[in-house]
Amino acid sequence: MTTGGRFITAAAVVAIGCGNESGGGGREDGGDASASISVGSLSATGGTADGTAGSATDGHDGSTSGSGSGGGSDADESAGSATLHFDLGVPDAGTACPEGTGGAVEHSYIWIANSGQGTVSKINTQTLVEEGRYIVRPDSAGNPSRTSVSLTGNVAVANRSGGVIKIFANPDDCQESNGMPGIQTSGDANALAWGTEECVAWYTPFNYTTQRPVAWAAGDWNDALCTYQNEKLWTAGGMNAGTADVLLLDGETGVVEDMVSIPNVIGWAQLYGGAVDPDGDFWTVDHNWDGASTLIRVNRQSMTYDSWPVTGQVHYGLAVDKVGRAWLCGSGGASRFDPVSESWTHLAPINGGSALGGCMEDADGILWHSAYPNASLVGIDTETVQIVQQLAIPEYVHGISIDFDGYVWGVAFAGSNAYRVDVATGTVDTVGGLVGAYTYSDMTGFALSSVGAPSG
Repeated sequence: MTTGGRFITAAAVVAIGCGNESGGGGREDGGDASASISVGSLSATGGTADGTAGSATDGHDGSTSGSGSGGGSDADESAGSATLHFDLGVPDAGTACPEGTGGAVEHSYIWIANSGQGTVSKINTQTLVEEGRYIVRPDSAGNPSRTSVSLTGNVAVANRSGGVIKIFANPDDCQESNGMPGIQTSGDANALAWGTEECVAWYTPFNYTTQRPVAWAAGDWNDALCTYQNEKLWTAGGMNAGTADVLLLDGETGVVEDMVSIPNVIGWAQLYGGAVDPDGDFWTVDHNWDGASTLIRVNRQSMTYDSWPVTGQVHYGLAVDKVGRAWLCGSGGASRFDPVSESWTHLAPINGGSALGGCMEDADGILWHSAYPNASLVGIDTETVQIVQQLAIPEYVHGISIDFDGYVWGVAFAGSNAYRVDVATGTVDTVGGLVGAYTYSDMTGFALSSVGAPSG
């Protein structure tokens, strides 16, 4: 294990990222970006922070450049019940929160990035209806991939070409910003123009060549207000191989509060995924198809980091289970890292397949994954690290998530479909109309709810 120290204090953060630089090839991105950030001048009102960036093309990450239509490239709350979800870690199970203040309404959505379109879709996990689509960067060329849902139900989206956005899930939270009467917001698969859409809470531009990871931390539960407050957001970015920055943003404003730089990051894709553990610490991994990778944990309180070499085999997706163990997943296989014993346990990929795909643990301790290129879901027991279930699905899915009703979701690889799977019956429901879809992060908020017990 290696340990690193704080790079910069919150008070000293003024500007993040390097100058313009052209990306060089690779299996995911090879583009450039020229957006800049002046942290001190950002407004928390959506549409007031601006930035421009170039395009990016993908290989294994399955997305395209540009501002309009086009699919990806090859490999790389409903209106129903507002009852409280007790698995969200609310201190008093007897508390009856009003609708829209911590109950089921905010947590019945899955947010899927349309990488080829520069948008994100908000899909009701109970009705399977798309209830909103949003542009995620002013120029529509953000090339988004990872999404993360907070315990208040709002989403943050990272753009691989640079920039992070927060969007309100509940239209009642949206604020007047465009000068037109009422609140203008998307209600279906048609996105409103940037500056017209008023459910954008904030947008923070960054001029990184590559910016993938994004993960909410839990925040503090307020009994009186029946909601979480003081939420923080993790993200990371860099300029291809070399030093990467891990940043902690204020969840209310998008302002960078703290940062630590990680040296000697290998691989063209920089830091590749992000997840939060029960302590609110941030886990990430660098990504190198042709050599060893490094698993990294950033301490939220001290902004120092620990790192460990990934031994045995290199995987792709990243998750943290409810007891704080990190998982790397790929092609039906998985590697579990125990930070207490600093030891790895490995499950080999199915049929020696390529190490692709994301993963997430359900409420029963089963880690769900997809075996590239097979059209199947694979359930892995998180204690035995053995496969306990396999289910056929219509096509290979790159991203995996769990919703708050226990369904497993899969997002097709740079495609147009997402699938909701009942693992008890094998029933599969399909949601279509996506554009170059690509997401394999905590796109429902369930993973955070499993580890995100409140601190007070």
